[in-house]
Amino acid sequence: MSERKYTYQFSMSFKQKVISEIESGQLSIAEASKVYDIKSKQTIYLWLRKFGRQYLINRGGRIVSKEKKDRIAELEHQKQELESALAKAHLKNLCLESLIECVEEQYKIDVKKNFGPKASKRALSK
Repeated sequence: MSERKYTYQFSMSFKQKVISEIESGQLSIAEASKVYDIKSKQTIYLWLRKFGRQYLINRGGRIVSKEKKDRIAELEHQKQELESALAKAHLKNLCLESLIECVEEQYKIDVKKNFGPKASKRALSK
C-alpha cells in the first residue's frame, strides 16, 4: 500500500500567533517549526511574507499613523492652494505684460523704461 500524505490546515489565529512570536524574537523560524510541529519551514516563510510586519516593511509597505495621515492630507491641500495661487500670479503677470504691450503700441512710448533719477557724471566716472 502507498503512504497517505496529509495536508494540514492552520487557522489564521494560529498563523498570527506563530508570526508574532517570531517577530518579537521569542522564537526563531526553526524553533517555531519544532515547537508547533510545522513540517516545512517554507510554510512559515510564506506566512511571514503574507502576514508579517517586518516583511511588509522590507517590501516597501509602510505603516502610517493617523496623525501622519492627517498631516499628509493637510500638506496636500496646502500644496493645491499654493499651486492655484501660483497659477493666478502667472495669469496676472501675463495680463499685465500684454497690457504694457498694448499701451506701448497705442501710445508709441516705452512704458518699461526706468524714469528714475539719473546718476551724475561724477558718479559715473568713479
